[in-house]
Amino acid sequence: MPNSPIGIFDSGVGGLTVLKALRELLPAENLIYFGDTARVPYGTKSHKTIIRYSLQNTKLLQRFRVKMVVVACNTSSAHALEILKEEFPFPVVGVVEPGAKEAVKASRSGRIGVIGTEATVRSEAYRKAIVSLDPFCQVFQKACPLFVPLIEEGWLEDEITEKVAERYLGELLKEEIDTLVLGCTHYPLIKGVLSRVCRGVKLVDSAGAVAREVERLLPAKNTGKRGSVRILVSDKTERFERIAKMIMEEEVEIEEVEIDKE
Repeated sequence: MPNSPIGIFDSGVGGLTVLKALRELLPAENLIYFGDTARVPYGTKSHKTIIRYSLQNTKLLQRFRVKMVVVACNTSSAHALEILKEEFPFPVVGVVEPGAKEAVKASRSGRIGVIGTEATVRSEAYRKAIVSLDPFCQVFQKACPLFVPLIEEGWLEDEITEKVAERYLGELLKEEIDTLVLGCTHYPLIKGVLSRVCRGVKLVDSAGAVAREVERLLPAKNTGKRGSVRILVSDKTERFERIAKMIMEEEVEIEEVEIDKE
């Protein structure tokens, strides 16, 4: 049905950047977000566990009769997207392909850096997606496992976060990249830090590209007035509430729900 919600899930607070982009591009749509805050981060988990969590999250959203699901988690997109597409009857959109397209479009030299969780980098999903779009591109990747816990802690402009970024990104900058893909939906929350560390490098945040892909693939658009936003979490914390309010720039209610782990 046109007024059925679009479901979005992520391991934690980062996917709210995608929720916000959808809210801005498709204001009439009803949106329901699930952050798996009890099990964040996903980036250190095994391939098998990431798939299991992703299936459980999508089944949770299915309970709300969603018309589409956005996997606003790079780790889940890299490891579980094709399985989710096969398993569920509605369209499922990931974040890797839109981000790769944006990077290829943005890069002039074809030297593209990708930062992400250990699991995302290990999957080679971004490298494969970028090279499939332009085989002349060179892709340099770096896992940044400390970024997610720092962001979840709320240390978005902290000097410790900047020092960690300098250490992680030093070797990518030596490769003379001109474009850097923020291969985790948490990372746009420290875009200020990353911009300072990577002066002159184009930062690709896939949230806007994902929103445009959702608009293109929507099975039925809601033609009503301003849609509703509902945010669900597996563990409701003060930290999540604080960062969610900052990202969304509007009052949002956050509900704690149980995941069906069968």
